[in-house]
Amino acid sequence: MKKIVSILVLVLGALTAFAQVPQIEKYVSDWAPTAVREMYRSGVPASITLAQGILESRYGLSPLAANGNNHFGIKCHKDWTGKKQFHDDDEKGECFRVYDNADESFRDHSDFLRYRDRYKFLFEFETTDYKSWANGLKKAGYATDPGYPDKLIKYIEDYNLSKYDTMSLAEAERLLDTQETVGASAVQQTHDGNNDRSLNKGNDRSQSAVEGPSKAGIKAAKKAEKKAVKAARRARKHSSAEEDDELTGKIPDSPLSLEEPKKIDRNQLEEFKFSLTREAYSKNGVPFVTSMDGETYSSIASRYGLFLKELLKFNDLTAPQELAPGTVVYLQAKKSQSEKGLDKYIVDEDGQSLRDICQRFGVKMSSVCKMNGITPGYVLREGDTIVLRGKKKK
Repeated sequence: MKKIVSILVLVLGALTAFAQVPQIEKYVSDWAPTAVREMYRSGVPASITLAQGILESRYGLSPLAANGNNHFGIKCHKDWTGKKQFHDDDEKGECFRVYDNADESFRDHSDFLRYRDRYKFLFEFETTDYKSWANGLKKAGYATDPGYPDKLIKYIEDYNLSKYDTMSLAEAERLLDTQETVGASAVQQTHDGNNDRSLNKGNDRSQSAVEGPSKAGIKAAKKAEKKAVKAARRARKHSSAEEDDELTGKIPDSPLSLEEPKKIDRNQLEEFKFSLTREAYSKNGVPFVTSMDGETYSSIASRYGLFLKELLKFNDLTAPQELAPGTVVYLQAKKSQSEKGLDKYIVDEDGQSLRDICQRFGVKMSSVCKMNGITPGYVLREGDTIVLRGKKKK
């Protein structure tokens, strides 16, 4: 009897796995164009995005995906103001985001990785190195399952998802055209299944989660995508080093003197209007120095021919503070928004200050407050999204 039961379990398991294949293939066909688009915009490999979507949304059939277009199980966090749904996860009745369409879910997933400190090191890997990305996600704490990387890698290799990591945007759009010619009949067959009927009944958003992205949505973003390609590549090239105060845009080693003023290319850095006696650097096009042991804001102001009040204003201060060695001190007014490719920052843990973020990215605190609708005294919490370019969506 035990042998019969074991055989039945094996047979049922095989049948279930066999039935999943066409559903997974359809999921890949539906969402590969979106994954490729996000790869060019954010630097996250398309294969990783697709494998995570397959695993975390049960290839688009999970309640979160079907009822809320949430393919990656992204939770609400404290600054989420959109629609919500509640499910038991790590805790009972946790809040998950509901999106108007699944394209928003894919974009949010890319941003989740791109703008959080804990995932910065991933962007040092090539987009074709899916194994390093899969293992890196586990290392960064994306999932608690010790087998998470192996599951992603298996999906990537079983379904040849790595081919999308080298696909162009034009190829992705042609793929979408091909997918749409057969999409209507495939969607109808899927909706006729018992599982999908229970998930999608009476829910317009769930249909968009199964049908895949619209052609209009892809074309509407095409212009923005092309502009983002260079920014995404630059962001991958500089990766975390640029964001974590590694100094970029270095001023030539020869010092500037009052006798022989030297102009800097405005495309790289604005012209200095004061004398320099040591190396300075630029972040977001704004010159700065790092403080040395024993220096104060007053001594730095004096060294560079600035008023103390002026220097403090450049650094979002109203009064001098103790200056620890290695602190970034801007020598000109910071910019009103961050450089391209760094649209936002997602807070990883409580305790970070708004000023620290503004100093890190070379952006005026007053501008950041205006973009996000907050005050300088706003206390940041884990999961908060701080917009650094444009305005925060309501």
